[in-house]
Amino acid sequence: MAESEKDQRIHELEAEIATLKEQLAYFTRKIYASKSETIDPNQTSLFDEKDRVFTEPEQTGDQSSAASNQVQPKKSKKKTRQEKIDAKVPVRVTIIEPADGKCPAGHSDITPIGKKYVREELHFVPAYAYLEKIYEQSYKCEQCAENTATSGLWKSLVPPALFPHSLASVSLVAEVIYNKFVLGVPLYRQLSEISRLGYHTSEATLTNWVIKAAQQLTPLYEEFHRQLCSAHHLQGDETPIEVLREPGKVATSKSYMWVARTPIKEPNPTVYYAYGATRSGAFAQSVYEGYQGVLQCDGYSGYNLLGTGVHRMGCWAHVRRKFYDANQSHIKGAQELLHLIDEMFARERKWQAYSTRARRRRRRSCLRKILKRFWRIVDHTEVLPQSRLGKAITYAQSQRPYLDRIINDGVIDWSNNASERNMKNLVIGRKNWLFSTSTQGAESIAIWMTFIESAKANHIDPRQYLTDLLKASTVLPAFPKPEELAVYLPWNYRKYQNVDQRTDVNESPATTFAA
Repeated sequence: MAESEKDQRIHELEAEIATLKEQLAYFTRKIYASKSETIDPNQTSLFDEKDRVFTEPEQTGDQSSAASNQVQPKKSKKKTRQEKIDAKVPVRVTIIEPADGKCPAGHSDITPIGKKYVREELHFVPAYAYLEKIYEQSYKCEQCAENTATSGLWKSLVPPALFPHSLASVSLVAEVIYNKFVLGVPLYRQLSEISRLGYHTSEATLTNWVIKAAQQLTPLYEEFHRQLCSAHHLQGDETPIEVLREPGKVATSKSYMWVARTPIKEPNPTVYYAYGATRSGAFAQSVYEGYQGVLQCDGYSGYNLLGTGVHRMGCWAHVRRKFYDANQSHIKGAQELLHLIDEMFARERKWQAYSTRARRRRRRSCLRKILKRFWRIVDHTEVLPQSRLGKAITYAQSQRPYLDRIINDGVIDWSNNASERNMKNLVIGRKNWLFSTSTQGAESIAIWMTFIESAKANHIDPRQYLTDLLKASTVLPAFPKPEELAVYLPWNYRKYQNVDQRTDVNESPATTFAA
């Protein structure tokens, strides 16, 4: 072997060893290190003293906390957390009176002359179940019988059942759904609590309730999709989900849950979930079918199949994660690029409350220079393609057209974290209930998560919203019109919602307890 070939081979092996060491360090950090994506405050700043800002990295997961090389101001004394009671919590007044109705000397002729406030306590009433037996009352109208040819007999109108021939009530099914999708309690764990209340059933029964109730509300779910596609800006994400009985697939194969939502600055906050057997671009087309506008998403190639009416924008949080990983491997050049990204995020946070027009002006005037510097460094950085920094640069360059568009838009966020937070709520529940047995179950997950997360986005109590939707499912026609469904959309529902007000102490009936 010639000397030049030996040198080339040595160089290749050294590069391979460096890459493997970097991968080993990366996976070790993933397993054992903190998940917080913070930057060492002792790292050198890239900016002049007059241009420094608080470069706290963007929240990208469970994370992240402040990163700054400025001199930290003296910490103020930590304030005591103030307890707060919502106005909707009812108030009960309790006046403590002597047990025997006598004074300490034993006299019974006593007269109340006033009361003194002592304290207040918050009480909890444990859940309980009761069996309601519903009868249909029959009546006879004597006047109708005398004055008409009819018998005058009639019956009271009985509200329709949620499910025919079932013990399931609206309140019970709503609680099961709330516990599973909001609190993350699997159905098999709910069974023990339901049994304690006196009702003994099976997990299959609870599963059927969840699926059937979702199917009854499918028209409303489809209306959510129509409303979503009428927005001007959307954010999207997807995550794996396991379905055991997926036709044509083994039980351990991956299916996917997709989420699309309106950005924070869009009116009528909407969060929409969709279950798909694959992650193909064809399913992405079905999720965004009929949509014309801006879509912020990651670099997944399936989004490339969307029509020309969809204008994609990138996510700087995804870019940041890759440069953060490279910086943790102490690769030369990663720190400078990471600081530039954090500088952009820091400025973005200052403009969160600005109008869309003002934020667009700020982006154009303040971020354009930082972006130019970032791309100039990216284009002139020589690095191994398989290294963490090489992969980060490759990803950033592939997303450059979509990332650069953000400065010309004031509605879309600098990152796609809003949709990722919605997906995280699903992932937390998935860690508890692990999988879905059937495709019908997976589809019901998408329906209930759509209703719940949209309710949260509109500041509506999810439990009450679920209860009212289940009530509506018993009276809605089989093929409801859009105007019949509109009242149940969260932003309309909020207008008509009857919010309980906290009862004033002076108006509360007094409850007397003996001391």
